[in-house]
Amino acid sequence: MSAHKPDFGQYLGYQFGRVLPPSMQDWVRDDLVGTGAQARYLIRFTLPVVPLLALFLLIPGPLWIGLAMMALLFIPLVYFTIALMNVYRRHRLLVHGLDPALLNADAQARVDRTREDYERRHGRLY
Repeated sequence: MSAHKPDFGQYLGYQFGRVLPPSMQDWVRDDLVGTGAQARYLIRFTLPVVPLLALFLLIPGPLWIGLAMMALLFIPLVYFTIALMNVYRRHRLLVHGLDPALLNADAQARVDRTREDYERRHGRLY
């Protein structure tokens, strides 16, 4: 990881969509495609909503009604957050001047290793 990390103000701005300076591109790359990037993305989009949804627990009546109303909003939120994960991360890479193909770099490396192994086993690599 790079020595250039955002301070609290920059980090907060980054969470709300601001672009970090070019000196922090290594940090941005690690944040968007590094280890744990998907988990960080899901936490960023779902955790801030939980306190708002918890307000449903204040509605008078049985607890299950508040929980059901929370679930009716939270489940689609998680579904669409996951569905749009690559779109959002690709956009963030682009606005920071990074190659959006970085999202698929691990998968492409696996495909290349599998192909090389196949060609080696079947005598096609010289």
